Amino acid sequence: MNYKQTIKLTSTLFFVFALIAAVFISGCTEQSTEQDGEQAETITELTFGYQPSTHQIAYITARDEGWWAEDLAPFGIVEINDNLFPTGAPEMQSMLAGDIDVAYVGAAPVISALASGLDAKIVAAVQIQGSDIVLRTELPYESPEDLRGLKIATFPPGTIQDTLLKNWLKENGIDPEEDVEILGMGPGDAMTAISAGQVDAVFLPHPAPSMIESEGTGRSVVSSGEMLQDHACCVVAVSGELIREHPDIVQQIVETHVHATEYNSENLDEAAQIFADDQDWDVELVKQSLNEWDGTWVADPNLIINSTVDYAQVQYELGYISTPLTQDDIFDLSFYEALDQ
Repeated sequence: MNYKQTIKLTSTLFFVFALIAAVFISGCTEQSTEQDGEQAETITELTFGYQPSTHQIAYITARDEGWWAEDLAPFGIVEINDNLFPTGAPEMQSMLAGDIDVAYVGAAPVISALASGLDAKIVAAVQIQGSDIVLRTELPYESPEDLRGLKIATFPPGTIQDTLLKNWLKENGIDPEEDVEILGMGPGDAMTAISAGQVDAVFLPHPAPSMIESEGTGRSVVSSGEMLQDHACCVVAVSGELIREHPDIVQQIVETHVHATEYNSENLDEAAQIFADDQDWDVELVKQSLNEWDGTWVADPNLIINSTVDYAQVQYELGYISTPLTQDDIFDLSFYEALDQ
C-alpha cells in the first residue's frame, strides 16, 4: 500500500469513527432529554387580573403603552387578556380556578388563597400604603376610640384593607367583632353607601378617598401608613405553573413591571391620565389623589416581606387561615434578584 492509499484509508476510518461517535453522543443526549421529562407546553396567551385602583397603574401603563405585547412577543405570547375585579377576594377565586395567570392584587388576599391551596408566588411588589379611613363629614374624630359603635365599609374578609383595619382596631383596644360593624364591599358600593349615609365610614384604597372628599360626604381621618408604616399593599402574584414551566416569561413579566413602575413614578401626570382613561375618572381628581395619598409605587419585593408575613400571622389570629405561612410559602424572590445580574 502506497503513501496516498494509506492516507485515504486513514481518512476514511476517521470519518467512520467520527460518525459512530456522533450517533452515540446524539443517542445519549436524546436519552437525557427523555429522562428530564417532556418539554413544557408552548403558550401563546396570558391573562392578567387587576383592580380599579391607582395602586395598580403599572399594569395599565404597560398594557396601554404596548409593553406587555412587545416584551412578551419573543416568548411566543401573541395575546394579552385581562379581567377587572372589584377587590382581591374574587380575583383570587379566579386565580384558584385557573382563569388568570398573573394577578395585580393585595398581598393579604394572596395569603388567604395560598392557605386554601393556590399554587402561586409573589414575585414583585407593586406599592406600599395608599388607603384611608374616610369618616362622614359631620362625625367627630380625635382618636380610634371615636370609631366605636360605628358602621364601617371596607373590602371583604381576607383583603388588605380588612386585615389591616381589624388588626389596627384590636391594637387600639377596639374589638372588630363586637365594638364596630364592618361590612365587606367593593369600592363602588362602599362609596355609594357613605354618600347615602348607610355607613359611617369607609376604609378604601385611593383614589376612592379623594372622590368621597370631593363630593363633600366624608373626610380622610387616618391614612394606612399611620396604621402600619410602610406596609405592603399590592403585589404581582404569578401562577406556580407559569413559574415552573416558563420562568423566562416570568422573568420578563417582572422586568416589564419594573419598567412601568419607574415610568409612572417619573411621569406622574401621564400616569394619572392613563388611569383616568381606563376607569373614566376625572383626571384632575386622579392627580389630586396621587398628591394626597401616602402610597408609593415600588417593585422590590424585599421591601414588603416583613409586613406580608405579619399579615399571615394576623390572618391566622383572625381565624382566616388554619396555619401561619412563611416567607418561602409566599414569595419567589429569584426573578427580581436576577435583575441585578
